[in-house]
Amino acid sequence: MRKLKVGIIGTGKIAKTHIKSYLNDENAEIVALCDIKPGRAQEKADMYNLKVACFTDYKELLKMEEIDAVSVCVWNNCHAEITIAALKAGKHVLCEKPPAFSVEQVYEMKRTAEQTGKLLMFGFVRRFGKDADTAKDFIDSGMLGDIYYAKTSCIRRRGNPGGWFADKNRSGGGPLIDLGVHMIDLARYLMGKPQPVAVSGATFYGIGIDADVKNYNWYRSEDFSTQSDVEDMATAFIRFDGGQILHVETSFSQNIEKDVLSLELYGTKGGMRIYPDLKIFTKMENYLADVTPIVHLGNDLFTEMFQNEIHHFVTHALDNNPNCRNMPEDGVAIMQILEAVYQSAETKREVLIKNEK
Repeated sequence: MRKLKVGIIGTGKIAKTHIKSYLNDENAEIVALCDIKPGRAQEKADMYNLKVACFTDYKELLKMEEIDAVSVCVWNNCHAEITIAALKAGKHVLCEKPPAFSVEQVYEMKRTAEQTGKLLMFGFVRRFGKDADTAKDFIDSGMLGDIYYAKTSCIRRRGNPGGWFADKNRSGGGPLIDLGVHMIDLARYLMGKPQPVAVSGATFYGIGIDADVKNYNWYRSEDFSTQSDVEDMATAFIRFDGGQILHVETSFSQNIEKDVLSLELYGTKGGMRIYPDLKIFTKMENYLADVTPIVHLGNDLFTEMFQNEIHHFVTHALDNNPNCRNMPEDGVAIMQILEAVYQSAETKREVLIKNEK
């Protein structure tokens, strides 16, 4: 089978994971890198000993006829523009999360993918973990019954990455759009992908970036700076069309004891905790029972999730099959939720979501 020839647009920190994953996939070959910062694409090429074409203008990369697909790993405000241009250039696209800056942009991305017949996949990487696969197997078997409520948290004590992540003009927001997007998507995916119909949310400011904190390490952007105009924390109450409810809270900076990552689902027959560990709470033979599936997770779950995601993308792109695990309509639903949370926080009112027919 021929290899999928790939170009990577944006070579910041997240691109390193894309590069490693493509290099570890026998059916993929990286042929071009692009970054607006002069020299950075070549720097990454040298880092991984890649003999590839390097660009500072993504339009020049897209002119390469040999490229079959691209990973879009740029600032959030550029996702839609570059994805649409790539699709129109005849390339399959894996676009990092969040899908875009607005719901209308994602609709345009979705329409372009449909018109060109190319694969558009969004980077909802947590769907590709072994824990998520295991959880979905039990859910699909009916062990939880009808899921009616879920709650999730992705909270950092201090973890504002700074740089473009903290610049609303480039990022679109803070922890909600950077961290919360993953947890909202995974919860919705495991709930059966219901459609959002109403959102009530709030955002909080006042802490910002504590760059002078001693002996404390956290993820920082490639071009770190201490300026920030994004929220420290966001919380939301999301209602879906089947009556299901999702409660989410997420933060870059919050005065808590330690970082928290959690996801719990509640159904009519059983409940489930995905993070920090996978466990099912149910009834068996008229006894209450806690079930712990034995899952051999790798030492680096983050790397494994990305490897699985990239392989899924490569396989579907080579087959020219747009029906992947992360469909464009999933990007629409997530962007509807994110946009509605920020709107609700600003207006201090519940926001109703209208779904396109």
